[in-house]
Amino acid sequence: MDRPVTRDLSSELARWRSDTPGCAGLVHLNNAGAALMPRPVHEAILAHLSLEQELGGYEAADAQSQAIERAHAAVARLMEAEFRNIALVQNSTVAFAQAISAFDLGPGDIVLTSRADYASNQIMYLSLSRRRGVEIVRAPDALEGGVDPEAVRRLISRRRPALVALTWIPTNSGLVQPVEAVGRICREAEVPYLIDACQAVGQVPLNVDNLHCDYLSGTSRKFLRGPRGLGFLYVSDRALQSGAHPLLVDMHGADWTDADSFELRPDAGRFETWEFAYALVLGLGAAAEYALKVGVDTAGHRAYELADYARACLAALPGVRVLDRGPELCAIVTIAIAGRDTSDIKLLLRARGINTSSPHREDAVIDMDEKQTTSALRISPHYYNTREEIDTAVEAIREIVSDPSRR
Repeated sequence: MDRPVTRDLSSELARWRSDTPGCAGLVHLNNAGAALMPRPVHEAILAHLSLEQELGGYEAADAQSQAIERAHAAVARLMEAEFRNIALVQNSTVAFAQAISAFDLGPGDIVLTSRADYASNQIMYLSLSRRRGVEIVRAPDALEGGVDPEAVRRLISRRRPALVALTWIPTNSGLVQPVEAVGRICREAEVPYLIDACQAVGQVPLNVDNLHCDYLSGTSRKFLRGPRGLGFLYVSDRALQSGAHPLLVDMHGADWTDADSFELRPDAGRFETWEFAYALVLGLGAAAEYALKVGVDTAGHRAYELADYARACLAALPGVRVLDRGPELCAIVTIAIAGRDTSDIKLLLRARGINTSSPHREDAVIDMDEKQTTSALRISPHYYNTREEIDTAVEAIREIVSDPSRR
């Protein structure tokens, strides 16, 4: 993401923080886990829950059908996509799994992925290998970090995978993978392409046409600042027109037309299921609208700058090693602390009102082994955070690390 000249955002920052009551009581640097929801998101959820209490669940959904449709459309606008190409599902992992299940993978098929892909995705690939005989090929990294697009090109030309699947931003580091370059290669070769954008949505501007992807999964709760328990899936017109659908379609995704036949919905709704938490749908819509109002460009640049500042400050602490590497780094900062399990550090920081997270080896086996660590502390600022909050967190880490009684 190109970085523009920094402008004064003091008035906007005051408004963002005013819209985020949690800022008054804690330093929230776990936006890669679940960001603090802005007030309009919280209000949208509560309003619909109140309506369900008054009218009943089905009746409340009927009464709010237009608002629900606007929420769906807001998610589409966030990705510069069309309404028909967006499916709403329980979370990003379900979205990713729904996309994979559209492929009749079996012995002889290859899924081409990266060494940095998200743990749940890696486990899905391995499950396909174990149960269906699918071969999993991980493209090598470039010297500077992240998957090497030219290696992907060579592998496609030699072995032609049934699917290329790539995590845009891994959960365990600040790496940003070159998803657009890989997308161009897949489009030229006419190979289906699936992107996990779980950590990207809300901090990276997103245009699905530029990504050349057939499927893209995302979540509500992270940098988009929506509620937990909801995600979404982009499905391209190419995939829809080919008749692609998830392995198990329910009565929302298709009509049961005769005893032994069904007819798919014409849009991405075929990847949805009938039951929705509509309060969360409206919360997701409010989060998408809020992100569009802030501007994902603005949000991302500010979050990136705060992360750069945090890396510089943390690198100066004794016993701390910054783990992030790659040609582009995002708003996720990870560090290893000599001789310490970072899950303990996370809890000590939480007791001081500072939220972080702590991925472990099983969250990113290949990456953690290469970096020779079994745990990391993850600090993920967003645009509503401040440099003073970064300073507070860095000083708390310094005190905890230097305290011999904590070892």
